[in-house]
Amino acid sequence: MRLAVRGATERTPENLLLLMSFSGAVSFALWTALINNFAVERAAFTGAEIGALQSIREIPGLLAFTAIYVLLVIKEQRFAYLSLILLGIGTALTGFLPSFWGLVLTTTLMSIGFHYHETLLQSLSLQWLKKERAPIVLGQVVAARNAATICILALLWVGFSLFDWGFAVAYVVGGGLTVALALFAWQRFPRFPEIVVQNKHLVLRQRYWLYYALTFMSGARRQIFVVFAGFLLVEKFGYGVAEMTLLLLFNSIINLWAAPYVGRMIHRFGERTMLTVEHTGLVLVFLGYAFVTNPWVAAGLYVVDHVFFAMAIALKTYFQKIGDPADMAPTAAVAFTINHIAAVFIPVLFGLIWLWSPMAVFLIGAFIAAISLTLARLVPRAPAEGNETTWSRPQAVAAE
Repeated sequence: MRLAVRGATERTPENLLLLMSFSGAVSFALWTALINNFAVERAAFTGAEIGALQSIREIPGLLAFTAIYVLLVIKEQRFAYLSLILLGIGTALTGFLPSFWGLVLTTTLMSIGFHYHETLLQSLSLQWLKKERAPIVLGQVVAARNAATICILALLWVGFSLFDWGFAVAYVVGGGLTVALALFAWQRFPRFPEIVVQNKHLVLRQRYWLYYALTFMSGARRQIFVVFAGFLLVEKFGYGVAEMTLLLLFNSIINLWAAPYVGRMIHRFGERTMLTVEHTGLVLVFLGYAFVTNPWVAAGLYVVDHVFFAMAIALKTYFQKIGDPADMAPTAAVAFTINHIAAVFIPVLFGLIWLWSPMAVFLIGAFIAAISLTLARLVPRAPAEGNETTWSRPQAVAAE
């Protein structure tokens, strides 16, 4: 990952964004990597309990819009630090409470911190970054997240293989690192002034409808990938823990390179083109999942699917260009809630469809990607306030 400025010691907004992205990913990557083994081996979970826990984990995502009310009493940058600290504490406590209600408590703490952190990271990115640099730096932010994942997976392998770590030690190390990095950032970086004072109330504007629609469809696609793509590899092709871990590590390494490249491509070709490439590719990937019979091809689809996540940068920079500068914080909160609506019903509904036909799950996924592609073609080549879609009229902003 190449820093956006001359050195990592410079106290700039760009470097703070990179550090916050890395810090949050440390805890979340570790929690994700260990939770299934910990739940089964220490808390005696069955499928019912782990399903309930994952549903509970998504609830704070639905409530991300409440961040705007917290901003009435806490400055946004400080709120971001506090969210990271809460994420780290929830992760660190996980290994000490191996029961259903213990995991509900620690998962809720972790998830509140994580979802507020992600909401604020997007909001601050769109406020602090100039429009011409935003795609490039956001690519580096995604790369920082993947760098953290690589470091954590390597650390877990060393800890469990060479030093006989237990789950409690691993969770404390991951959560403690996040807390330490958050406190370092709080002390090291100055408080950057608001360039534009943010609205401190919910914002839902008619002219943002295309952004809302693309955000919802992105959340639906993400749930199909998270819940069912890996499950396909395990159930149909017999991938074990070691193979899945190596695949996740390979994905992170690929995205460490790919995310900054995607950012540069968005800067060069624009959001409309890159969103079109993303959703055209997703149609093909989901069709591939539906009909694949070779385990190596299935793994290749999984890697390509993961790379497409980096292209979500284009959706963020699209909104940065069309949005009122005072709407960055409230719309980031609303968008995160919209993105998580699908998390409520897709795992359960599509799980039932899976029992009937796994192929049908991915064919529906291809249909969702096709809808997203249609919506992406409505993004104008030069998005701006008053030119939000190809259907926009110049008087739209004034009329609102």
